[in-house]
Amino acid sequence: MYNYGVEVMKFTFDELVKATNAEVLLCANQSGMFEISTDSRNISCSNVYLPLKGERFDGHDFISMSVEKGVRGYFTSDKNIVFPEAKFILYVEDTLIAYLKLAAFYKERINPITVAVTGSSGKTTTKEMMAAVLSESYRVHKSILNHNNEIGLCQTMLSMPKDTEILVVEMGMRGLGEISLLSKYAKPDIAVIANTGSAHIGRLGSEKNIAKAKCEIADYLHPEGLLIAHDTDLIKSVNKYSGQTVYVGLNSPELKDVVLKEHSSEFVYKNNKYKLNVEGLHNIQNSLFVITAALKLGMTPQNIAKGLEKYKPIEKRWEVNEVSGYKIINDSYNSNPESLKAAVSTFLSTQKSPRVLVLGDMGELGKNEENYHKEIGEFLQNYDDFELITVGSLSKYIAKGLSSKSDKEYKINSFDTNIEAAKYILENIPAGTTMLFKASRSMKFEEIIKELDRG
Repeated sequence: MYNYGVEVMKFTFDELVKATNAEVLLCANQSGMFEISTDSRNISCSNVYLPLKGERFDGHDFISMSVEKGVRGYFTSDKNIVFPEAKFILYVEDTLIAYLKLAAFYKERINPITVAVTGSSGKTTTKEMMAAVLSESYRVHKSILNHNNEIGLCQTMLSMPKDTEILVVEMGMRGLGEISLLSKYAKPDIAVIANTGSAHIGRLGSEKNIAKAKCEIADYLHPEGLLIAHDTDLIKSVNKYSGQTVYVGLNSPELKDVVLKEHSSEFVYKNNKYKLNVEGLHNIQNSLFVITAALKLGMTPQNIAKGLEKYKPIEKRWEVNEVSGYKIINDSYNSNPESLKAAVSTFLSTQKSPRVLVLGDMGELGKNEENYHKEIGEFLQNYDDFELITVGSLSKYIAKGLSSKSDKEYKINSFDTNIEAAKYILENIPAGTTMLFKASRSMKFEEIIKELDRG
C-alpha cells in the first residue's frame, strides 16, 4: 500500500510549543487543532504558518499576507515581525529546524520502523523498489518522487497515515553535514547506502568526501539497527557505524544464475529466485539492498519476489515509449558518470540494432567535468554497433573520448541544442531505431521527445 498526500497531522498549541521549544511572543487564543503550512498561497484559519528561508526567498516576507488570509498563528525567527491580529506568535531561532522537530514529534507518535536510503545514484530507484517489496507485508509510507532534502523529509513524515508500519525515506545531499541532519530527525532503524561516486564532486572535492557524506546516514542509525551498504573499499574505509553492517554487491558468491533480458532481469540470490521487470545489473544491485532489508524485517523470500516483480520505474527512469516510430528509452531524470555507465551498459547489452545513444551534459562535476565526460567516451569504446548523438557543450567531450585512440569507426554527431538534435533524428534516423536518452535534468531532454512526437 502506497500512501500519498499533503500534511495531515494536526497539533495543539501546547504541542507546537513543546515540539519546537518555542518562545511565546503572543497568545490571545490557543484553542483548536492546527495543521502546519509552509505555503502562504494556500492557507486558512486551520493553519499555523511556518515561514521557511531559501536561497532566493524568505517566507517571513509573507507572514502579513498569511495573517490577512486569517491564519490563526505563525512561527517567526525574527522577534520584530509581530502582527497583533494573529491569535498567537511563536518565536524559534531557526524555522527549518522547528519544521524538522515537528515532523520528528509526529513520527515518534506513530513510531514506524524507518528505512532510510541514500546514494550517489540509484537511491530513488532503491527507495521505490523498497516500498514495493515491503508493501507486500506492511503498511508502507514513502517519500514521493525525489523529495529527499529537509523540507521533503518533513512533508513525508507529516503526511504519514496513523496506521503506517514502515516509513521509507530518501536522503539526498549537496554537501557535508546535510545527510547527518536528516538522519538526526528521521532516526532510521535500517539505512542503505546504494553507492558513492562522483555526483556533486564539484561541491565536495573528492570521492572520499562524497563517501563520508553518504555514510552520515548512519550518524543517528539505531545502535541495534542495520546498515546495508554497497560492497566497496571506499565505503568500508569511511564507515564509522559500530552496529550490524552488511555489505552487498554483484561480486557476492551468493548471487548466481544472472540472466539479463530486454525488459527483465532474473537471478538467484541466497538460493532463492527473483525476477525484475527492468533491465540491468545496476537494478539487480539495487534489489540486493532491498532483499537484505526485507529479510531483516522478517519477510519471506516468496513475498519479496512478488514485490520485486511488481516494481515499476518512475517517470524518466528507464521509461520505454514508442514515439514517431522510434523506440525511446528515456532515462533523463538525472545523470552522473556512474549512472550513465550503468545505463549505457544495460542499453547496449540488451537492445537490438539499430540503436542510438542520445547523451547530454552531466552537471555538478567540478573543475574536472570535461575529463569525466571524455572518460564516458573512452568507456564507450568497449562497445560497437551504435550511433552517438551528443547535446550540449560538455557532452562534446564524450564524442572526443569515443573517437580518440580507437581503431573502430563510430558515427558521431554533436549538437548545441535539443531542437537541433531532434531535427537531425527526424531527418536521418530511420523508424524502428531504439534510442537511449540520458542527461542531467537541466538539459530538458523531454524537449527532444516532444519535437519527435510532433514529427
